[in-house]
Amino acid sequence: MAISVRKLTLPELVVIQPKRFGDARGYFEETWSRRDLQGVGIAVDFVQDNHSLSEAKGTLRGLHFQTPPSAQDKLVRCTNGAIFDVAVDIRRGSPTYGAWAGVELSAQTGEQLFVPKGFAHGFVTLEPHTEVQYKCSDYYDPACDRSISWDSLNIDWPLSTATVISAKDAVAPAFDAFVSPFTFGPDQ
Repeated sequence: MAISVRKLTLPELVVIQPKRFGDARGYFEETWSRRDLQGVGIAVDFVQDNHSLSEAKGTLRGLHFQTPPSAQDKLVRCTNGAIFDVAVDIRRGSPTYGAWAGVELSAQTGEQLFVPKGFAHGFVTLEPHTEVQYKCSDYYDPACDRSISWDSLNIDWPLSTATVISAKDAVAPAFDAFVSPFTFGPDQ
């Protein structure tokens, strides 16, 4: 697998582009390789894969994270349709605490976003019938599941119509009322 990587404005967020090998039938790509990710400094042991389908354009999911001891690194990709994918630095003491970065991910480009622990994650669908798959470094733990209100950080969501959101996301606390369990540093 050959990959290329680029960092977003928050350097911990890495966009990964797997190499696609195309021919008359379509294409083939390796979507994940532990060896290749370790080669670019991402040494994560993923233990769970998640898959979501959002029927409507404008469906917003997030901003979600899990607290320690079940915090999760995520590797996110869009396998049908397109999303605007966002991560927010929620590590107390970080010089970029509360800052966000976003990137469009689509089935067409195959790009993926690596979101490390200490970042809240969310996305909005840009097309109907959008599917998102992501690898997680820890199992889902309902006792550690948390969210922050998607509209409390001045994120430039590309929304032109009312969003579809879950009941959980509709009552998520605002960022300024949130006390993060994460701290900035090498052992976060």
